[in-house]
Amino acid sequence: MICLVKGVVVKQSFEVLNVKCGGCANTLKTNLQEEFGDVEVNLDLEPRVISLEVSEEKIPQLRQALKKMGYPMSDEELSGLDAFSTNAKSYVSCAIGKINK
Repeated sequence: MICLVKGVVVKQSFEVLNVKCGGCANTLKTNLQEEFGDVEVNLDLEPRVISLEVSEEKIPQLRQALKKMGYPMSDEELSGLDAFSTNAKSYVSCAIGKINK
């Protein structure tokens, strides 16, 4: 268990859904860099894992940014239209990531 002190930035890893390829990884790295710095994406694990240095209080913003791109964290319960919407967004984000490589 990791004990985080408020405001302290530590490297953390999160399981993320809908990440399929290098295009998805490129989108994640590019879109998260400005607010969260460098992001590592492990395409060897399923579900995929991203790692970055983040403080505990910025995790809700990270969670929101990921979901907006179509890559929700694996612990989010999505159903119906919400699940369909994030899946569709991930395909668009993936395509953009492939183009911007």
